[in-house]
Amino acid sequence: MASIVFDQLTKVYPDGTLAVDGLSLEVADGEFVVLVGPSGCGKTTALRMVAGLEEITAGELRIGDRVVNHLGARSRDIAMVFQNYALYPHMDVAANIAFGLKMRKIPKAERDRKVAEAARILGLSDLLARKPRQLSGGQRQRVAMGRAIVREPQAFLMDEPLSNLDAKLRVQMRAEIARIQRDIGATTLYVTHDQTEAMTMADRVAVMRHGLLQQLDVPQALYDRPSNLFVASFIGSPAMNLVEGDIVAGEGGGRCRIGGGGVRTGAAQPRLQPYVGRDVAVGIRPELLHEAAPGAEDTVRGTITLVEALGPEALVYVSIDAKPVVHEQVVEGAVVESEDAELVAELRSGATATVVARLGRASHLQAGQEIVLGVETDKLHYFDLETGAVI
Repeated sequence: MASIVFDQLTKVYPDGTLAVDGLSLEVADGEFVVLVGPSGCGKTTALRMVAGLEEITAGELRIGDRVVNHLGARSRDIAMVFQNYALYPHMDVAANIAFGLKMRKIPKAERDRKVAEAARILGLSDLLARKPRQLSGGQRQRVAMGRAIVREPQAFLMDEPLSNLDAKLRVQMRAEIARIQRDIGATTLYVTHDQTEAMTMADRVAVMRHGLLQQLDVPQALYDRPSNLFVASFIGSPAMNLVEGDIVAGEGGGRCRIGGGGVRTGAAQPRLQPYVGRDVAVGIRPELLHEAAPGAEDTVRGTITLVEALGPEALVYVSIDAKPVVHEQVVEGAVVESEDAELVAELRSGATATVVARLGRASHLQAGQEIVLGVETDKLHYFDLETGAVI
């Protein structure tokens, strides 16, 4: 296996569209890195440049110790797994897996050995004589992966490989792909628009927007320390609550007024000092909210609009007297597919914000009730409303 290095990689199409803008990152030998972002963010274009399917406009791409900018796809020694399995329907599983080896004139004994080993890793040993039509979607995807594994390439590229599967099978295959990648130690670059896939599978996640890398980090760090409003709103399900708050000075530290309530800024106060008297975007993860008594400190107040009971927990939607953050980064991060004009309009026109609280069993709560929500203030996030950058 080998590393993949993007050094200021740029792609501009003939019509002037800038698809990837100065992308720099490294996928280390044996690492699993996921490129994630909404449609049109440049993630698939970046992957196709690695595969040799898109010409590189500027910058340098290295696979291992070779600069591959001008090498054809066949000379790059990589294997790609697509969202459509591209299996040969008239061949059985063993022949599909071995096809690439046969084209390279690998001796039959060596082909059989590699196919058997790949089938063992993928749990396909009992299915080698079946045709693709006799397989489930997940099994077909594993056959496609087997075809890549037997080549023993320097790196694996995966472009939305689970998008054609149903929800239950996607969850199962996420775990399968992560296990297989660990077992064979494959350098893997994986593209998806699904942030849950990215967070559960990757060693590191690269979040992209408008062709630019927004943040590259381990999944938990993206969740705990987003660098801007886009990452904050894109990563997490349910999404981070983002409302406007007013920073005020006070004895013993500052406060942030949010609607009819407010919270102490605590350790964040030194960073917020330049924002005293100004509005900021306040980020509150749903699990940082809890039911509180009237008169408690560090609270927001509102009216319950919906309770989603999920067995061991409930998602409680509360309308509060605060402005929702409608920065363009939030609209894109929340909508994911920017063509969803109805949701965009709703976000932009909202006079009051709705926050989501992840509570325990909440059978006593129902729509229309007034509620006071306590806030864990030491884990709040604050963002500049103009730039979208974290404060």
